[in-house]
Amino acid sequence: MTDRRDWHSDPITSKTVIDSGYRNTQNVRRFFTAEIGDHFRFDRSFMAWMKAHTGSTMGDAVAEWLRREGGR
Repeated sequence: MTDRRDWHSDPITSKTVIDSGYRNTQNVRRFFTAEIGDHFRFDRSFMAWMKAHTGSTMGDAVAEWLRREGGR
């Protein structure tokens, strides 16, 4: 598939769709840190959520992370 996003270098916005080639990269970490703050951390359950929610947006992922963080 030639139109797959390069998660290492392509720009990421809250409207970016999570595709089947999603990877947890430094570029993704920078996006989440900018949106959420320096306290952002990947954990196994959130990484699994990202992989399971192909078709969701990165904005959806931010909302999910914040929902989880609020429940701690």
